[in-house]
Formats: sequence, structure tokens, C-alpha cells
Amino acid sequence: MTRAERLSLQRVSAPFCIICLSTLRRHSSLSLCTVFQEDQFLSDSFHTHTHTHAHTPQHGHLQHRPIVMALPDTAPLLVGLLLIFHALGAWAIVEVNMEDKVEVMAGDTAQITCMFTTDEGLGGTTIQWFYVLPNKKRQRIYNKEPMHEAAEQNTPFTDRISLNVTGTAAVLVIRDVGVKDNLEFICVIKTITPEEAEGRTQLQVFKSPTFPTIEAVETGVSVNEEDPSKIGSCSVKNGYPKPNITWYRNNMPLRITPDEVDLKSSITTESSGLYSVQSELRMKVKKEDKDAKFYCEVLYFVPGATKMTESQHINITVYYPPTEVNIWVESPKGKIKEGDTLELRCENNGNYPSSITTIKHQNSGYFVENNKMVQTNVTRLDGGVYECTFMETDNFEEISGSTKVLVNYLESAVITPKDSITVMEEEELKASCNALSSLQTDITWFKNEKLVSKGNSLSVKSATFETAGMYKCVVTVPEMEGMKTSSTLQVNVKGSPQILGPGVQEVETYETTVNLNCSARGFPAPTIMWTTSDGKNLNALQTETEDGAQSVVTFKITSSVKVFCNASNDFGSKVVEFNIKAIVHTTPTTTTTTSTNAITDDTVQTPTKSPNIKKESKGFVIAIIIIAILLLAILGSVLYFLYKKGRICGRSGKQDFSKRKSSKDNIVVEMKSDNTEEAILLGVNGEKQQPNDQ
Repeated sequence: MTRAERLSLQRVSAPFCIICLSTLRRHSSLSLCTVFQEDQFLSDSFHTHTHTHAHTPQHGHLQHRPIVMALPDTAPLLVGLLLIFHALGAWAIVEVNMEDKVEVMAGDTAQITCMFTTDEGLGGTTIQWFYVLPNKKRQRIYNKEPMHEAAEQNTPFTDRISLNVTGTAAVLVIRDVGVKDNLEFICVIKTITPEEAEGRTQLQVFKSPTFPTIEAVETGVSVNEEDPSKIGSCSVKNGYPKPNITWYRNNMPLRITPDEVDLKSSITTESSGLYSVQSELRMKVKKEDKDAKFYCEVLYFVPGATKMTESQHINITVYYPPTEVNIWVESPKGKIKEGDTLELRCENNGNYPSSITTIKHQNSGYFVENNKMVQTNVTRLDGGVYECTFMETDNFEEISGSTKVLVNYLESAVITPKDSITVMEEEELKASCNALSSLQTDITWFKNEKLVSKGNSLSVKSATFETAGMYKCVVTVPEMEGMKTSSTLQVNVKGSPQILGPGVQEVETYETTVNLNCSARGFPAPTIMWTTSDGKNLNALQTETEDGAQSVVTFKITSSVKVFCNASNDFGSKVVEFNIKAIVHTTPTTTTTTSTNAITDDTVQTPTKSPNIKKESKGFVIAIIIIAILLLAILGSVLYFLYKKGRICGRSGKQDFSKRKSSKDNIVVEMKSDNTEEAILLGVNGEKQQPNDQ
């Protein structure tokens, strides 16, 4: 064959030429497909595979009909044919398609697909899988030939991989993927001819990191620091690929700024291949940062997406010097009075830890090294200006503030005249009361707990004994409860004594002893003397009262008597008379009549009078007694008259008494109530008999 014919054949044929030789006798069912490659030696690239049907060329390929050989030995012919087609330069087509990358979470199963096309189909195809080592060399992990397939031994994937081939897709399955499997995998497709093709896929493995932890600096941060101070640290562990940390202040991201913000990160690769990242924030703080919220945000990757996790928010202690100092009265609230407990407090708008606070009373020089001062039982001298001073011990800078304290006072009440005053009866009484105070006062006058006057002056136009007594001046401060003072004034009224009660007093009694009371008022206190109408002086006890004197006398009563109480002083005297009438018990008149037929005893007794009966009832009682006696006398006379006439006891007036015997039962006795009693014996006829005749 000439070169022109050869080129013509190549133009109308495919890169590969397939010759199928069939034997009619010995190998009628066996076809031999031989693929020649132009650039390789026959013995190095020859592959055989038994197939049950003839290969049909693809569209556009040069089609050769099978040559049927009747020779008993086809080997020489086969060799010749191979040499012929080798000279013609025939070859086959192999194509491989793969994804650039496959993403999977650690611990999951990864599937890497290798799509291939070949003119020979699976029957003459070899599939091999490799991964790229760090030194760029490749390591085979799986080999599939037409008659055999297996994972390579002693590789990191030996027990974790398998191959699924379906049609023109070869899927490499990797179980329990780890971050160390983050490698490049190669799929190689080979045919019977020495032609091969390959594809590459990067396996990307992801592992979500732990929740970020953030720690604030334990000590405070001063605004006076020259260099950026540590604010806190944020860390996240066991992520893949490497997580990224971003710091935020009040929802605003922080970037590295020279001399202001500094961010330092450190990355640790764990034995598992995972990454742990720690970031430290340093910055120069300001006073406003005392309320700022700091946190960190972690950005990490997952298959097909990017996620982020936000840490907890932290707050730091910022130390800053004060710009003003305030001092105030903590207690008591409102106005202060003498005797109160005074408490002062001092604060500044800074919070520097190394500082000294001093409270000082400018008037007295008294001070305390504290932000609180307490003084008990204050006086007006404790008033004045109090100053609070704040000093930083780092640079000894001072700042101070002050306040003025007023301690209100109320001095003791002063009455003029002092203690007591004496005026003549019917003269004018004048007195005044005052108390020095820092506030407006109210003044009132009291006598016997009753209000008698308002204002600082006490005035009585015409003094009487009722005017005399103890007066109390009370001074109060309406603005402050409990602020009060008082003083007393004894008022004496000079004049002749006055005896309390009527000038003559009637006293009636059945008792043998009586107590008489005599009270007199006057100034000087009167002297009380007791005398009787018969000139006797009675001893008695005398006591002084608020407005005079009082005396009580006790004596025995033998008969009606008059007793006089005489009260006297330098200005005169007064007398009161006690008319005492003694009431004696009397025995009533009794008449007894005795006869032989009947005995009549009529006894009349006047009722006993109770002591202390009033004078108005005396005549009435006496009249009753007299009427009773008269009635008894009349009754006795009537009875006697009837007896004499014989109208009673079955007797007539003409009866003869001489025939009867005399006995003492026939004697009538009359008893008179006077001291001289006369007993007359009467005979039965009513005639008088001498005593010797009885």
C-alpha cells in the first residue's frame, strides 16, 4: 500500500480499526478483536478479551467486514494483520468527565463520579483510581479490570472505599470521610489498546467548629494606658477548614488600626487535622467603653454554604478619672436641727481604683478619709462648708467639690420676769416670753394645761386671785416637727385672804367627833386659826396650796357650839363661822294601862333621826311627833271615860266595888315623862289613895 492510499484510508476511518477473525471449523463462536496503536510496540500493548458478539463501529469510523479464515492455524494470519493495521496507524477514542470538586461533611460518605466514554464499552475497559500525595505523586487505591477488581492494600482507603460502575459512570464511594481525606482524586480509564484517559476531582471535607468561647480581661482597663490594653480573647476549636474570627464592639466590626486596635490570632492544628483558632483583642479604651458590649463572630464553611456563630457579649471595667465631685447630705432629709445625726456622702463621676477620698469641715478642720462622714448630736457649730477631695495616687491629681450645711437651732425659752412675778390684786399683770431661733417660731401660754394666750406677751388687766398660779410658755418651730422649748412663770397676787365657801355654815350631826375644813387663798399665804364661841383655841394642821393655805380641825362635840376659822396675812383677814348643832337621841312618852279584864300596852316611839338632816326638815319631824302624842292622849282619855261608865269589860256604873277584893291588878299607874314622877294609886272607884294605903 502506498502512502497516498494510506492517508486516504485514514481520512475515511476512525482512529481505531477493529478486525474480527472467525474460524469456521475450530472456533466458530470465538471472535478476536485486536487493537493496534501506532506509537507502541505490539507486545507491550496487546490485550485480549473474549466477547460473544461482533463489535459494531461507531458512526464516522471506518468499517471493516470480518475476514473468515478457513485455515486450521490463524496465528500467522493474525500477526500479519496486526502488522498491517499498525502500519496504517489505527487507534481508539477514550473520554473522561469529572466534577472539579465534591464537598462533604466529616463523618459522612463521599461519592466521586467518573463519567467516561469509549468505543469498546466495559468489556475492554480498565478503571483505576488514584489520589495525589503531598509530594505530587499519585497513589493507586482501586483497580478494576475486565476480569478482576479490588482496592489496593495498605492505603488509608483500603477498608473504606468501594466502586460502583453503572453504564459509563464509575462512582468511587468513600465511607467515614475525615479531614485528612481532603485530597485530589484521579480516575484513569484504559482500553485494550494502549489508549487511556483520566479526570481529577478535589474532595473537600468540612467540619463545623465548636461554639466560640469568649473571656473578658479580669482586671479593669484604664483610659490612661499609653498602649492598647487587652480586652479579651475568643477561641473556637475543631473546625475545618480554618474558621475565621471577627471582633465586634456594639455591633460594629473592629479592624486593625495602628496604636488603637490590635488583633492577634493563633492557629493550632490538632492531631485529628482539625483547626483551633484563638484571637486576642487589644485596644485603647475610652470612658464610653464602660457600657460597650464586645463579642466575636466565627465564620466557617459547610458544603455549599458559609455559616457564622456569635459568641456571648461581654462588658469590661473601664477605669477613668473623674471630671467632677459631688458631696451631699444623706440624712436627715430636709432641714437639720441641733441634736440630729448628720451623714454626708461624697461621690465622683470617675471610678479610678487607686484614689483617696477626703471629706473635711472647713470651719473646724475635722476630716475623714472616706466617702462618708457621720456626726452625731450636731450643733450649730457643725454647720458650714464641707469639702470633698478626690486624689489619684498614680499622678496625684486632685479634684474637689463642696456643700454648705445649715444646722437650725432653738434656744431655751426665756420669760421676763424670770421664774415668778407678784402683783397686787386688781393691778395689771405683764410678762413676755422669747426664744432665739434660726427659724420662725410660735409662742403660746398655758395654765393648768389650758391655753390662755398666744404670742410672746402675757397680759392681764386686773389681776385677781384666779389669776395667780403657774404659767407655762411653749415655743415651737412650725417648719420642723419636734423642735420645741418651754419655760414656766409663777404668778402671785397680793391681797387680803379669801376663804372659799359661805361665811356661815350650818353643821348638824349625831356624831361625837367632827372634822372641819377651811381653805383660804391669798399672798402671802394666810395663817389659819381655829376658835370656838366659848373662847377656846383649837389645834389644827395647816398646809400650803398653790394659791393659799388649807387647814383641817378635828374636835369632840358635847353640845351645840360655834367654831370660827380665821385666815389672815399682811393685807387683812377673813373669818368663816361653823354653826354646829348636836342632835341628842330622845325617849318617847309611854302610857301603860292595866286592868283585871284586859291589859293594853300602848307604846309610841318617835323615829330616830339620821345625822346630817337638813334644817328645812326639822319642823316637819317635830310636828309629826307632837301630833302622834296628842292622838295617843286622846285615845287614852276616851278609853278611861268608857271604863268609868262601865261601857266596857261588862261593867255598869252602879256596880258595888266594895264587895270586891282589892288587888294590885286593880291599880292604874300614870307615869309622866318629866323628871319628877308622881305615882297616884286609884281605887276601883277612881279615888286617890295614899301610898301607905297601897
